[in-house]
Amino acid sequence: MAGSSHGHTPAAWTGVTIAFIGFCVSGAFMVLDQPAGFWAGLGVVGLGGVIGWVMSAMGMGQPKDAHKALLMSQEREAAGVKG
Repeated sequence: MAGSSHGHTPAAWTGVTIAFIGFCVSGAFMVLDQPAGFWAGLGVVGLGGVIGWVMSAMGMGQPKDAHKALLMSQEREAAGVKG
């Protein structure tokens, strides 16, 4: 798990936290039957995704090479199991 590039970065944590807060707000307003609050919460969910993407573009996400290295190691392990 440690070498799995699972997204433990400031960009990922920030984006997911904001999206989760938006999800909770949207759910609360849905129960309260307040459509404006519901849609505002969904807007916050989208904002979380945008903020995570922007932070990743600013260098606070995983490096691009991390995904290639992970895929190569998985292919090697799979080839070793077959052999």
